[in-house]
Amino acid sequence: SLVRVQLGEPVKSSLNTPPSRLDARGVFFCKPEQRLELLPTMNETHCKFTIGQLIHHRRFDYRGVVYDVDATFQGSNDWYEQMAKSKPPKDQPWYHVLVHQSWQTTYVSERNLEEDTTEAPILHPLTEQLFTGFENGCYLQNLS
Repeated sequence: SLVRVQLGEPVKSSLNTPPSRLDARGVFFCKPEQRLELLPTMNETHCKFTIGQLIHHRRFDYRGVVYDVDATFQGSNDWYEQMAKSKPPKDQPWYHVLVHQSWQTTYVSERNLEEDTTEAPILHPLTEQLFTGFENGCYLQNLS
């Protein structure tokens, strides 16, 4: 499990956070033991997946890569009622995903995802815009 940490929040100096773990809002993800507990963290969000990580959708059996993370559901109630048929929790992380061998992107509850262990890159037309490369089964985020 990874912990959402704001840029500038103290973490243990041994942390070597690759660019793939930093998103455009200045947020990165690290292992909980790397975070320094200096202040109470009432709004801490634990996310299983991080930007650039490969995932597999449990219900619809597709692979993809995470390109953004929301700590809680950020869509409209109309979208949720129409699209989220299994009614996943809104108060848990939701992920923006590029779908393998498709032009589609999806917005998926953490509950419906699991880690993709193939370590094979995905084929999607936006990977080159959002990521700078692919190493060790993970995409590196384009920070420019």
